[in-house]
Amino acid sequence: MDGVPRVPEQRGPEESATLRFGLLGPVRAWRGEELLATGSPQQRALLSALLLREGRTATASELIDALWGDEPPPRALAAVRTYASRLRKILSPGVLVSESGGYALRLHDARALDLSAAQELATQAEKAKNSGDLRHARRALNDALALWNGEPLAGVPGPYADTQRTRLEEWRLQLLESRLDMDLEQGCHAEAVSELTALTAAHPLRERLRELLMLALYRSGRQAEALAVYADTRRLLADELGVDPRQGLKELQQRILQADPGLAEPSAPAPEPAPAPVRPAQLPATVPDFTGRASFVGELSDVLASAEGRVMAVSALAGIGGVGKTTLAVHVAHQARGAFPDGQLYVDLQGAGARAAEPETVLGAFLRALGTPDSAIPDSLEERAALYRSVLDGRRVLVLLDNAKDAAQVRPLLPGTEGCAALITSRVRMVDLAGAHLVDLDVMSPDEALALFTKIVGEERVASEREAALDVVAACGFLPLAIRIAASRLAARRTWTVSVLAAKLADERRRLDELQAGDLAVKATFELGYGQLEPAQARAFRLLGLADGPDISLAAAAAVLDLPVEDTEDVLESLVDTSLLESAAPGRYRYHDLVRLYARACAERDEHPPSERDAAMSRLLDFYLATAAEGYAIERPGDRLVDHLETARTAGLVFPDRRAAQDWLYSEAVSLLACVRQSSDRARLRRAVDLLWATVDLAESGANSKEYETAATALRNAARSLSDGRAEGRANLVLANARHWSGYFDQANQEAREVLRLSEASGDPLPCCWAANILGAFAFYQNRYTEAEEYLERAIKDFRACGDLSGTAAALCNLSRLHLATDRADSAVVLAHQGTEMYEALGHSLKAANGHYALGMALSKNGRLSDATARLGDALQVFRASRQRLWEGMTLFRLAEVDLLAHRSAQAAANAEMALAMLRGIGGEWRRGNVLTVLGKALIRVGQSGRAQVCWREALEIFERLNSPEAAEVQALLAPAAAA
Repeated sequence: MDGVPRVPEQRGPEESATLRFGLLGPVRAWRGEELLATGSPQQRALLSALLLREGRTATASELIDALWGDEPPPRALAAVRTYASRLRKILSPGVLVSESGGYALRLHDARALDLSAAQELATQAEKAKNSGDLRHARRALNDALALWNGEPLAGVPGPYADTQRTRLEEWRLQLLESRLDMDLEQGCHAEAVSELTALTAAHPLRERLRELLMLALYRSGRQAEALAVYADTRRLLADELGVDPRQGLKELQQRILQADPGLAEPSAPAPEPAPAPVRPAQLPATVPDFTGRASFVGELSDVLASAEGRVMAVSALAGIGGVGKTTLAVHVAHQARGAFPDGQLYVDLQGAGARAAEPETVLGAFLRALGTPDSAIPDSLEERAALYRSVLDGRRVLVLLDNAKDAAQVRPLLPGTEGCAALITSRVRMVDLAGAHLVDLDVMSPDEALALFTKIVGEERVASEREAALDVVAACGFLPLAIRIAASRLAARRTWTVSVLAAKLADERRRLDELQAGDLAVKATFELGYGQLEPAQARAFRLLGLADGPDISLAAAAAVLDLPVEDTEDVLESLVDTSLLESAAPGRYRYHDLVRLYARACAERDEHPPSERDAAMSRLLDFYLATAAEGYAIERPGDRLVDHLETARTAGLVFPDRRAAQDWLYSEAVSLLACVRQSSDRARLRRAVDLLWATVDLAESGANSKEYETAATALRNAARSLSDGRAEGRANLVLANARHWSGYFDQANQEAREVLRLSEASGDPLPCCWAANILGAFAFYQNRYTEAEEYLERAIKDFRACGDLSGTAAALCNLSRLHLATDRADSAVVLAHQGTEMYEALGHSLKAANGHYALGMALSKNGRLSDATARLGDALQVFRASRQRLWEGMTLFRLAEVDLLAHRSAQAAANAEMALAMLRGIGGEWRRGNVLTVLGKALIRVGQSGRAQVCWREALEIFERLNSPEAAEVQALLAPAAAA
């Protein structure tokens, strides 16, 4: 039942008869889930007075004072008795008792009262905080605060209720301040700003909230706003109370002015450090049969042991592929775990591949693993590296950077703080990595190689054929990876002898230049495993290595191999058993980067006819295209794009619902875009472009916008070089869309004009429709209203000619916004209604949310603010459920605009803050400038004029840099302050 406080309670067979009471809101009582009628306001006042005594007896005179104060009615005592009698009939027998001339409530479980439950949770929070367990303390305080259901004792008359109401509200604020303080202790600065902005607006004279807001803003990199909060507070206190800010606020202002490094740390650390939200333990499992390398293990362990008291311990292992660098590093790291109690981080930097991991991407993953929320992770490499070092300060963390490309890739990932250490593996010696302890790892000694072989194969089989075993490890070049593969093959074939394996290795035709140094030795080792594969396994090994993505799904692999999924899984799992393929997760497979290179070499050498390589990649592209089209059709029913896409000759997946389609798209995004980048030849180009068009959500949501834009640019350039006007027009369209959502309007505008030129010339109608719609939107953004209307009217006409109702609805919603800007509010509502109704008639829930978004804006301009809020709220729910982060942020921004019109200034500020956080790193600077403008308007209404001016100045810088017309409005907002 809505509104029933979920206080902790005993559960059992008599649960339905359990009484529960609520004071932290309207005074109410429940028996099980049944809301009881507690009578008149005075009767509820009596019930609340007894509940607040928590089982103690209240005399009749005390109850009369509580209900009426100094002016009781003539028959007050009789009234109290009547109220008590009625309550007895409502409550269970024995709950309300008479004793000592008064009354008391006997509750079997104190937690049946929400106030008692909140007190118990607050006590737990205090204990947890004192012990340093801030996570538990925050959780307990959040649970306590969740028990409030509005104003305490709402609607209860009497002086006693008034006093208690004030006390309980003050207590709630104290709990909030305590929880917010702990939020800042744990680095949740950006999240706290929105809540503190609303709270300071609601309680402008509460200095502790102002202090917390200043600290949250400062730690979020918003120093000017933090200082503006102090200026606003000082002015407000002088005007309202004639006093100066308290000493704590003054000191905080000075520390901010001085950029005190201590402000970056918890302001009041617990006696023991609070644990990180997640203590990373990312090391891969060490191999159970680790053998030899004793001198290297000792050397590296000594370096790691010296980390304490030193700035940083760095060891870099170098050697040829397959020499066992990772195995050794992981083994040493596991042995040293006890010396690094704050965790271990691990990443494969993919330095041996064509696309090495970007340091900023790795830093983002490391920061999340160390407990940093996404909203607090900056965008640039330099800022992420600085935050990473700050987060590690005071911790003892081991970082294992595997398979590094070079020192430049590694430097931003080094902890750089005392007590931390880094282990690095690479194929190159990092002589230019300052301060690193360099280790050159060579092949195993014969004894070590034989010991490793014996551990895998078994002592019994090797003991009788020692010479043959020595021949095996010698043929493997004493390379650990080669030995492991050979021994694993022998262990899996019980009918073979060691001599049989040695004879196979003696045939040099089965190995590629086995005696050569460097990577050729690694290839020779891989040749051993590859040469023993069954034909179906070998074909799969070769063809799957052609795909660029970091991994491949089972369904995609089946398309590449042109096999049923069940047969594909059997083949792939058998390859996993051979160690030539890895199982990244259930249903997903990947190559070690060196194995992938070898697999491609095998495909070039052994795949017959050679055209099968192109055919395999074509099937993969078709699989992605067919599946993306299926997902697009489910997400956007009635949209005609699927009728205009190139035909896929390979079947794709079929999804049961929208959620499954979305899950596939976002989980497959990186591999899908890698396939697109590989498909720029004439035979596959048009399908690759259409695959990008069908996966436009990757750009519009902001989830993969940079990678999407890179792929679109590559295809546009390829189409231009091949003189394929149709493909170039469509590639320009997806590129225009990507740059639109990234906020690069001028470039997107140029590309959309190219779409019209190219698509009209090639007779491709649908891109023309969408180009006109985009050009209309851009002209609208730049206040070129006549041109915008011409384009949008053309888009509506052309969409209708194509029978594309979804596109028509999109153009109608854009035209609605244009009518709003040109003072045609009534027709704007009509147009937005038409667009929304079209979407809903098609069953197009995601795009219907865009309709509700446009309609909400139109309704707000018409003064129908409640309707506007409802429409925008509906859109917000759909965008959140659909993972449309950009649209979620923009809807919060529009809600903030409506809140301003409705004079809900604190709520407007909170929604604008959430919009800023949601749009971080996506949507472009122009959208950020608009949100800052609205945030400033909200802040000035809640008395934070200094902070408002900081927001406006930042917005003005953005608009002037972009040469946007919005700069004039912001200049006008700042003008009064400049004049003063």
